[in-house]
Amino acid sequence: MSDWVCPCGQGNYQQCCQPLHVGQRHATTATQLMRSRYSAFALQQIDYIVQTTALGQQASLDVAAIADWSRSNQWLKLEVLSSNEKLDKTHAQVEFKAHYHDAKQVQVHHEISHFVQFQARWYFLDSTTGQQPTMKQPCICGSGKKFKQCCAQFL
Repeated sequence: MSDWVCPCGQGNYQQCCQPLHVGQRHATTATQLMRSRYSAFALQQIDYIVQTTALGQQASLDVAAIADWSRSNQWLKLEVLSSNEKLDKTHAQVEFKAHYHDAKQVQVHHEISHFVQFQARWYFLDSTTGQQPTMKQPCICGSGKKFKQCCAQFL
């Protein structure tokens, strides 16, 4: 598998997303994390999807649904439309289109995703977990700041 073209479209899997998937290194930008998460969906690497979601959101993820969506689709290509790596000191935004075939027809998942950097690692902020954090509770990213002063505006 390591000689394959990386699902994210940026080169050889062994040199691109595989080192991230196996924990040899971490994404250095939000865009790189988003690309590696797309590849993880394409390769059914669900643990990686969970581990790269904001720390306070991981327990709320529907892992079975993530695994089912990953498995039930043929992942065709990724297009990164834009990125802003510096929304502020610790947050970034990436707009992308993930093309896939759902066994009936080609679909396009278009999303503007937000990411947070905590302790030199990037994490995805998942707006679909159904969590309802209060503005005064500690932030879901683990920063120690109040949620309203950190990630609230990005979810």
